[in-house]
Amino acid sequence: MTIFENAFDPVRETALVTGAGNGIGRAIAQALVGEGIRTVFADISTEKVAAAVAASRRPELAVPWVGDLANRAGCDDLLAHARATVGRVTHFVHSAAPPRREADHALAVTDETWENMRAVNVDAGFHLARELARPLIAAREPGSFLMLTSLHASTPRNLPHYSTSKAALSMLVKELAKTLGRFGIRVNALVPGAIAAGGFVADPALTRHIPLGRLGQSEDLAPMAMAVLSNRLSAYVTGASFVVDGGMSLTNWFDAPALEDF
Repeated sequence: MTIFENAFDPVRETALVTGAGNGIGRAIAQALVGEGIRTVFADISTEKVAAAVAASRRPELAVPWVGDLANRAGCDDLLAHARATVGRVTHFVHSAAPPRREADHALAVTDETWENMRAVNVDAGFHLARELARPLIAAREPGSFLMLTSLHASTPRNLPHYSTSKAALSMLVKELAKTLGRFGIRVNALVPGAIAAGGFVADPALTRHIPLGRLGQSEDLAPMAMAVLSNRLSAYVTGASFVVDGGMSLTNWFDAPALEDF
């Protein structure tokens, strides 16, 4: 048996993935069921969840949930659904995020858009992680949590609601890792580059800033996510951020936003 075989334990381990209807969340959720892990596919779109489940290698292991994580009631409903369908969740991936519009720069973004981004990225991520950790702590079972942050947690993006929420999520990873490590619960971050999927409309011209010469695909993130989530492969890794960007973070290509209307 090689080091990469049996990375997960389907008998004991289960997963919950937010944003599983499209993009990176979908790729990670599908990879988890491919490893034999019963996984809750959570998303706001019924159609996207259904399509993601149907396209999975083992759809019988995928449990759909549809709801809005921008409010606490939605988060609590997801937690209850996960308990009822897969039991104690050992692996949590927070990939959900509202769509982004280039028009929402600092002088244009509305209060509603700002609050919705924070609510899904940060508030839901914190509440879900904390509540999923409690039963693991009580049972003295290990866990592995993975938050999808962004290169723009530290580099301005002209979308302040997005960048600041991802920066907060990046620090949340460290706070949770420091607190939960004593209980055997690891918390890490996956940091995508220009991925042509989900809420990011990738401009092919960005390839000139990417040393590997192409835009990323959701599937480029899944192998790293599996390695970091696996308690067998990454048992001594927590509070870390893993950049998967083709080298894009080696440059900062963004100019200040145009402000012709102000």
